[in-house]
Amino acid sequence: MTDQQQAKRFLVSGFVQGVGFRYFTQRVAERLNLHGYVRNLRDGRVEAYAIGTPKQLDDFRAELQRGPLVANVMKVIEEEDSIHPQYAGAFVITYDA
Repeated sequence: MTDQQQAKRFLVSGFVQGVGFRYFTQRVAERLNLHGYVRNLRDGRVEAYAIGTPKQLDDFRAELQRGPLVANVMKVIEEEDSIHPQYAGAFVITYDA
């Protein structure tokens, strides 16, 4: 595996809104030194976009699959994405427009 930075988008479905999932995701991302964002989507899913190494992103996905204690994650869809420079530098909670 390479240490080269890459970006991925994760779409998490299940009982994932109203349970602190965004805050959980932000804490995990900060612990893993990832950059990007997390937000609730209007359809009930949570979207996370993260920039990091393949190992960091694999660890991130595993944590998203687990979720916080009161969440019930049914599925995590992972998609390759481009590195968007505006998200390089921090991991933030944002909001669906």
